[in-house]
This record gives sequence, C-alpha cells and structure tokens, in this order.
Amino acid sequence: MTCVTNSKPLIHGYARINVGCDMTKKANARIDSQVVELAGRSWLIAQLLQAGLEIARPERDRGIDLIAYLDLDESVADFIACPIQVKAASTSMFGLDPKYEKFPRMLLAYVWNVGDSTQTTAYALTYQEALGVADKMGWTKTDSWITGGKHQRRGYTVTSVGEKSKLRSLLEDHRMTPEKWKTKVIEVCHHPRKPFSGRAATRF
Repeated sequence: MTCVTNSKPLIHGYARINVGCDMTKKANARIDSQVVELAGRSWLIAQLLQAGLEIARPERDRGIDLIAYLDLDESVADFIACPIQVKAASTSMFGLDPKYEKFPRMLLAYVWNVGDSTQTTAYALTYQEALGVADKMGWTKTDSWITGGKHQRRGYTVTSVGEKSKLRSLLEDHRMTPEKWKTKVIEVCHHPRKPFSGRAATRF
C-alpha cells in the first residue's frame, strides 16, 4: 500500500511539537503516514461494502491490499474476485509503477484527501487504464519511466492534481462512487487477460 501525506495535521487537535530534532520530525511523518494508510483503507472498505461487495484481506503483503469479491449475487453466475492495491493520500496524488503490469486484473485504487471526509474520493484503474493516462500525459517518454532516472526506480508520480488540469480531466471517467464499484469489479474480472510482457520489475 502507498500513502502520501502533506504537512498539515490530519486529525483536529493533533499538533506537531517542534523540538529542533530531525528524529522527531521523521517520527511524526511516520505517524501521519500510518494514519493516512489506515484511514484511506477503512474509507475504501466502507465504499466497497456499501456497493454490495464482500472484502477480504491477504494475510501476507505481496502487493495486494484488499480483495473485493462477489459470491451469492444474482448479477454474476459464479464466484468472482478482484485484487485491489490501495494508494491513499492526504492530497490528490496519482502515479504509476511498471511493476503492476503483471497484475492485469488488479485495480489500482487512488484514495484522495484522506482526513477530510467532505472531500475524500477515489479513482480506480487497471494497470492498462493507468498506463493510458500516463501515455497521454507524456510520462512514459521520461527518463524516470524508461530508466528510473537518478533514483534508479522506474515510475512516475505527482503529489497534487490540479482541479482543472489535463490529468484531472483524464481521470474523471475513473472516479468512483458506491454505485460504480460493483460494475467496475465485474468488468475487470470478465475482461480477457493480456499476456504479461515481463518488462516490469518483479520486486515490491
């Protein structure tokens, strides 16, 4: 699971204590990160349950945070399950890592504005859908995507998506509501699987 925070407190009444110590700042950053991760996942689970989906959590971390599934549902003829990778942020963060290419039927769920219940929203895309967005933004032609750049880690991420930006427009069709989640999960599970190219990294 990935989470991004900003410098603002996520919980009313929570305050940072500046004691001039880098260790304290790092500890606070870890706490913020944990809060965002837990809050974002809990919010998403509530949305999925409201959509009529059942939720399971893997016992081990192998790149999948949640599994949304349908069993006793009239809209499907059989048991179906869809893995989900949660990307929670206290801002409007979007990015893509090539390592997810080997999970063509996994949904990447970007949960934005965690900490403000009036603004929290989610976008859900398969790897191919997210790659299409990255292509249109020109990210796949950058050194960061092709070679990993100076950090030697392939991918591309922006931590703030403008309200009227091109990226926000490209993501709009993927913005989720409780009414859309079930349709999205069924669509992903029934979509023909494309062969894995093997070009993406295999480590998490």
